[in-house]
Amino acid sequence: MTQPSPVRQLRLVVTADDYEEALRFYRDVLGLPERAAFSSPDGRVAILDAGRATLELIDPGHAEYVDEVEAGRRVAGHIRVALEVDDSPAVTATLVEAGATVIAEPTRTPWNSLNSRLQAPGHLQLTLFTELDGGGREPAGDA
Repeated sequence: MTQPSPVRQLRLVVTADDYEEALRFYRDVLGLPERAAFSSPDGRVAILDAGRATLELIDPGHAEYVDEVEAGRRVAGHIRVALEVDDSPAVTATLVEAGATVIAEPTRTPWNSLNSRLQAPGHLQLTLFTELDGGGREPAGDA
């Protein structure tokens, strides 16, 4: 694309049945700073800063491959959130203590990152990944 993108921000919107639990988990435990919060007579929203965002498109065959590498079997739905962290084993343990469920413990991937898979509040499946020495994106582009 030769022209600048008109898109300024990627925002993943999650409707969580237990809003308070999801807010506590993502803001207070995972440490995503609250950028804004709003309420209406019918409910609330918090906008949490998750750093840089990318949109990763993956075809079903490669999604199956990534699930096999990270979790040993096909486990993700059509949306999975991947978060780069400095220490995926430590963050995995912290999030499990806060209510996430481990799908797969941290595993070294062929693209040289250490990835874990969790089921988190708000019905989100998370990949936590840490780039290792000389790590980088795999040629097909998944973390």
